[in-house]
Amino acid sequence: MDTSESTDSSTPTPTDGTDAPEPSRAGRRGRRRWAMDTRPLRRPAFRRLWSSTIVTAVGSQLTAVAVPKQIYDITGSSAWVGYASLAGLLPMVVFALWGGAVADTMDRRRLLLITNSGIAVTSLLFWLQAAARLDSVVVLMVLLAVQQAFFGLNSPARNASIARLVPAEELPAANALGSTVMQTGLVAGPLLAAALIPVIGLPELYLIDAVALCATVWAVLRLPPLPPLTDSAGRRAGLREIAAGFRYISGHKVLLLSFLADIIAMVCGMPRALFPQLAAETYASYGEEVALGLLFAAIPVGAVIGGLFSGTFSRARRHGWMVIGAVTAWGVAVAGFGLSSSLWVAVAFLAAAGIADMVSMVFRGAILLSAATDDMRGRMQGVFTVVVAGGPRLADVLHGTAGSAFGPRAAVAGGGLLVVALTLLLAAAVPALRRYRV
Repeated sequence: MDTSESTDSSTPTPTDGTDAPEPSRAGRRGRRRWAMDTRPLRRPAFRRLWSSTIVTAVGSQLTAVAVPKQIYDITGSSAWVGYASLAGLLPMVVFALWGGAVADTMDRRRLLLITNSGIAVTSLLFWLQAAARLDSVVVLMVLLAVQQAFFGLNSPARNASIARLVPAEELPAANALGSTVMQTGLVAGPLLAAALIPVIGLPELYLIDAVALCATVWAVLRLPPLPPLTDSAGRRAGLREIAAGFRYISGHKVLLLSFLADIIAMVCGMPRALFPQLAAETYASYGEEVALGLLFAAIPVGAVIGGLFSGTFSRARRHGWMVIGAVTAWGVAVAGFGLSSSLWVAVAFLAAAGIADMVSMVFRGAILLSAATDDMRGRMQGVFTVVVAGGPRLADVLHGTAGSAFGPRAAVAGGGLLVVALTLLLAAAVPALRRYRV
């Protein structure tokens, strides 16, 4: 590995050769205590990888909006939109698990080049079918499945590479930087798509995404090689390697507990399936469309705010307690949302949940990268990708069923309280997570 690309930690110095006045230095130190920790951006390799996500985080959301919009335009059925989502889920799960094993047996830079190029080509094919007006749901679902398969291969390698680009003490800050960009894309991407479709048309959204992905490919090209640190000769990324990853998780309690904490938070406490009903019933007086938009935007907006002020927590060393506290805070905020009859109070609680989710993401990601050995990081990230993608979908089923049985507000509040109870029980029963520190 080219250490000059990944370990440069030089800091800028005053150009006039004089020291800054003491009050100025104190002011900067004060801001650093709460503002986003940008130390990882001093590392050229990480900076290149992170910078590419600024463009692609928005571009990927353009495609995420365009695909269901095009399917609905063709079929006039929301059911087909749901079927398309499931068509992308299975390939993503399978290839994320396999991709984690692949990332542990080959140069991760090479794997990122292959998969990012594949995603870019898929976006180009999306554009071609839309421009040709094929109007085929089957073609769209096949392309979506292929795209999600490439994403499943890409995500473990990308996330596992971060630990090779920044030192361990900067992993929380690096995760905060990456998560903030992705959450910003979740907010800005759909808004930009809504503004662009009437102006340039739907097909061009795919083309913009394909062009944006070229920035990612260029950034990966400029990364140093990231081969396995241990001898991988004779190792193949098959079922045996995937099974070894699960055995590794079961043998390392802190890793297992970090996954369980996320599953508890997402499955029991992600109430998005009930947003439409709440907007139509509880908050209808504010305007159903307005209420629905605010509910969906509140959590990612809160996460972005948490990222911008991540200096308040990213330097913490007791990572286990940070996860426990963040997941508990998520449950409390979700319960508060369920009990809120005012839309603005509800949005405030959801934004607070988004901040807690950002803290949880930062430290769960740091634990996965620091507690696992490099030859297992790809597989850990593969499981992480499956949990992050699958948990909210299970939550949709659970909350939808509970909302029909007990009413939406009771289901949401009950789910939040269940998150708090299960998290505290888990922390009390198994001390490994609360004792973990970097």
